[in-house]
Amino acid sequence: MKRIYLVPTVLMGCVSFTFAQNTISDTVKDETKVKDIDEVVMVGYGSQKKSDITGAIGSVKSEDFNKGLVANVGQLLQGKVAGVNVASVSGEPGANQNIVIRGVGSLRSGTTPLYVIDGFVIDNSNTGVANNPMNFINPDDIASLDVLKDASAAAIYGARGANGVIVITTKKGKKGRTQMNLSSNLTISNLANKMDVFTADEFRQQVTAIGGKLDDMGGSTDWQDELTRTAVSKNVNFSAAGATDTSNYYAALGYEDQEGILYNSSLKRYTGRINMSQKAFDGRVNIDFNLNGTKTENNRPNATSVVSEMLTWNPTYPAYTNGAPTAVFNNGAFNPLIRREIYKDFTNNNRILANVSPSVEIIRGLTYKMNLGVDYSSADRVIQNIPHAVPLEIGTLDLSYYSNNNTLIENTLTYKFKIKNHDFNVMAGHSYQKLKLTTRGWYYQNFPINGIEPQYQIPAASLTNSTTSIIANRNELQSWFGRVNYDFNDKYLLTATLRADGSSKFGENNRYGYFPSVAAGWNVIKEDFLSNVDAVSNLKLRASWGKTGNQEIPSKITKRSYKADSTGSGQATYPLNDSGNYPVGVYLVRANNPDLQWEVTTQTNIGVDFGFLNNRLTGTVDFFKKVSDNILLEINPTDPIEPAEKMWKNIPNISINNTGWEFALDYSSDRNKDFTYSIGGNASIIKNEVKDSPYKVLTTGEAQGPGTTNAVINGYINGQPIGTFYVREFIGLSENGTNVFRDVDGDGIITDNDRVAAGSALPDFTYNLYLKAAYKNFDLGLNFNGVSGNMIYNNTASTLFTRGRLGISQNTTDVATQFPNESVNNTNVISTRYLEKGDYFRLNNATLGYNLNPAILGIGDHVRNIRFSVTAQNLFVITKYSGFDPEINTGLSQGGIQSFGIDYSTYPKARSFVFGVNVAF
Repeated sequence: MKRIYLVPTVLMGCVSFTFAQNTISDTVKDETKVKDIDEVVMVGYGSQKKSDITGAIGSVKSEDFNKGLVANVGQLLQGKVAGVNVASVSGEPGANQNIVIRGVGSLRSGTTPLYVIDGFVIDNSNTGVANNPMNFINPDDIASLDVLKDASAAAIYGARGANGVIVITTKKGKKGRTQMNLSSNLTISNLANKMDVFTADEFRQQVTAIGGKLDDMGGSTDWQDELTRTAVSKNVNFSAAGATDTSNYYAALGYEDQEGILYNSSLKRYTGRINMSQKAFDGRVNIDFNLNGTKTENNRPNATSVVSEMLTWNPTYPAYTNGAPTAVFNNGAFNPLIRREIYKDFTNNNRILANVSPSVEIIRGLTYKMNLGVDYSSADRVIQNIPHAVPLEIGTLDLSYYSNNNTLIENTLTYKFKIKNHDFNVMAGHSYQKLKLTTRGWYYQNFPINGIEPQYQIPAASLTNSTTSIIANRNELQSWFGRVNYDFNDKYLLTATLRADGSSKFGENNRYGYFPSVAAGWNVIKEDFLSNVDAVSNLKLRASWGKTGNQEIPSKITKRSYKADSTGSGQATYPLNDSGNYPVGVYLVRANNPDLQWEVTTQTNIGVDFGFLNNRLTGTVDFFKKVSDNILLEINPTDPIEPAEKMWKNIPNISINNTGWEFALDYSSDRNKDFTYSIGGNASIIKNEVKDSPYKVLTTGEAQGPGTTNAVINGYINGQPIGTFYVREFIGLSENGTNVFRDVDGDGIITDNDRVAAGSALPDFTYNLYLKAAYKNFDLGLNFNGVSGNMIYNNTASTLFTRGRLGISQNTTDVATQFPNESVNNTNVISTRYLEKGDYFRLNNATLGYNLNPAILGIGDHVRNIRFSVTAQNLFVITKYSGFDPEINTGLSQGGIQSFGIDYSTYPKARSFVFGVNVAF
């Protein structure tokens, strides 16, 4: 008798599901096996049994990834690992994400973790891709994601592990007959949340009520409906995999066509992957080969402009006249329905990632391994405004070409040996990585109106204001590293690592940085005093300490640099005679700085892993403290001998502190019953603080829009969290209907000195919940996530939803009518008036699936399984935020320092329904 049942596999922070088909007697055997098998987790330069791990590592297998319309790793990982906050900050297909592992710890390097794909260290700078550079890897090809959170786990990557490390392992073949899978998805997406702007009738009433100038063209248009669409996306993947005693392979092809809910918005991706391994000489020689090729095509609208228009365009303006888009309205503005046909932004990116890893066992236990790889990316981007008569557009063309070459060669020696109850695993290695990045750009304008797009008629452009630019950088990294893992009797564990990184970005005096770590673990469950305690199935204590580094600074900045004064500005000319005609000279733009050195993050972690009731109830608790110092920052120097505009320095006193707790708890029911379920989740509490800063405020986020451009919104303030909003405190309106702000310093006038720290954009509490259930062949999965403690600056409201705009017949929300006595001339000064709570609770995705037994259709000999599924994404979000979505950040950075929590006409999020079928042969 056969039956399909659900096998839960307990992971760190979540429970995965695998559908299997066996006889009842086999089921009993497998239960024992599953209980005894110790999961393998990928770590830097190798793998370990979960019971042997001493660091803080979160692991997610493919069966536990987020389902639905997914373009990249961040979307797969969101909500799955405690201490990892993934925020999809835009609704654009394949948009960038803020991935924060255990808090923000640097001024310059943002929050992006280091990605390692099948042993290859990825570099994503300057790839030319307009949105997320990690879109190049097909999520369907990924077998597991391992997040190295603490310094003990990440320090093996030394200089690049300060923001954490995400190790991506792609799929391999499994022993047995060839397995083929064909999957196809169809997705329908719509605007998830419409902004509550005034309808045409409400608009007429509101403008009249405030004595505004009503420009009424008699229409009734919902511009949010007109400028968004029902997006239809398609995804098809095919893979074949197999293995023998000496070899295995995995080959896959994928195609994705994802439409955005704004017109001219799409992501197309074509992927191909081959993974192979071959053993020889009785397994002493092994060769692994991985090849991934991707072509991505991005179409992007001018989202800021489109969103602003859909929210503010006069609802009495008719979208169409006589069946065609109305060309020009009363105020001379032209229809955004026409604008979308004029503006084009297209990027074509090709990327190849390949690495080969031969290894040989020299003597028993001693293995040499080489890892040789290349990551090549090239992209061309075309941004154009097509010349047009009505409305008049002169026509512009902006061409950019990018290339990124990343070459890696690594050599490691690993020696595993055992002396009685003492197990040793010693690894030493060398790594060399070379990066070459090139950017070329051309800009032209004033094209003739002849029906030909600018990119095809460059010679016809006016060359008067054309510009060109070429940038090339080459960086090199050389590293020596080693690690010792010691295990006594499966009870007492010790891990020690040391990595020395040398980077060409730093000066001769401090080119190398040294990053040690040490960790210890105690498998308490192995002790005799717990041997007869049936209720406790796992108990382990962990502790670690270590250092990681940051080198994310521009290239060449430690070298002195001069610039020729070829413009005749007089900045660098000098007299040779009395004629007054001075020849061109040079002037200093950057001083020599050989003492610049690595930024360092030191982290301490204490954790416990536990399991009860035969591991049906499992969990982890971790406490960590992460301190970043020797901060890298670009400042205005005061050296009178070498006066330069700006230079980079290590700020010795300032530090960035992250202290927090992480929790994960999971429970699964008896898997041998027809109805099975699992429930659980994770949460993290993080306190972030900038300490001992010599600066009053380091600006990170600036405002946009009329009247507020470049005004400070948030920054780094001593004694406050990163991303703190530094604004004036709004306390109401005066009798004249103008803003009144709190006079903080009491001097009787309102200046920048009256700004206050009004909360941070970073949440101090994040949480994620899941529920999975199955009854016979049906299964249901729900994933929720939420944050609290953070604020959002609604720059959209401060710019667009003002009484002054309503007074000139532009649409707004009721924010503009909040105060009846407000003057139409009141200013939109950056203040707490537009600061809102960013807390939310979201049903991120819900999946209902049915597994059809092919034997019912008489095709059981050829088809292993047929699965039908329906997934809903972003079903609801509970929040007090008045914008499209609280999971937001427009990215209004200053000086390359990342901003947080600012919403300025951001591409809105969609609600999606995905219909899928998967056939396993």
